[in-house]
Amino acid sequence: MTEEPTAAAAVSERPSRKRSALVFARDVVVIVLIALLVSFLVKTFLVRSFYIPSGSMENTLQINDRILVDEITPRFTGYQRGDVVVFRDPGGWLPPAAADTRPWIVEAVDWVLSLVGLSAPDSDDHLIKRVIGLPGDHVACCNAIGQITVNGVPIDESSYVKLQPGESAPQPVPFDVVVPADSLWVLGDNRDRSRDSRYNQNQPGKGFVPMQNVVGRAFVITWPFPRFGLIDFHHPVFAQIPAPSSSGSSP
Repeated sequence: MTEEPTAAAAVSERPSRKRSALVFARDVVVIVLIALLVSFLVKTFLVRSFYIPSGSMENTLQINDRILVDEITPRFTGYQRGDVVVFRDPGGWLPPAAADTRPWIVEAVDWVLSLVGLSAPDSDDHLIKRVIGLPGDHVACCNAIGQITVNGVPIDESSYVKLQPGESAPQPVPFDVVVPADSLWVLGDNRDRSRDSRYNQNQPGKGFVPMQNVVGRAFVITWPFPRFGLIDFHHPVFAQIPAPSSSGSSP
């Protein structure tokens, strides 16, 4: 026959259970805070998430694609021609943004999600293009058959540039530039629908993207799931381009 617990014993168990619940709640809060801190550090220094708001990089990237951007590797390896990069507006590339009137609760949730890289509220403040010219490169458009030349060598961009119906080459927008130090010359893959370096030569930055504005190199599409995969940089397109001349003189 089992012995029934006394009333005093039952009362003594209650504080113990309460302490256990508080310890458990404390541990959960600590774990959540550590997870948020780690996610914040990863987002800040390693990888960031962005979505694609326009069709300027079609067909490589589609509107509303979600991508991850590698922030750390380019700091050690630098950038290559063909890399797809995300960068902050150098000034005048984007139209003035309309005031956001979302409810505060939506703003708060979006802010929390952005800390861990699950939301990208600043995607509309950034641009994404393909690197065509590195510091010192002489980049010009176009030769007799509509090709861009880099350091005097024409490049065949047919593997990634989107053409409109009836086109054999994108509509030419003439330029002839030498890329300054610590800058990039960038173009969209949907060349006829991209307000890129070509269209910003009248801005203070003359169409160049300062390295300090570059967030990193986009490397994978994460959503929608059927499009999940690595982003092709088409580095072989640029394989035969010689190093820029040491003089770096303007054309």
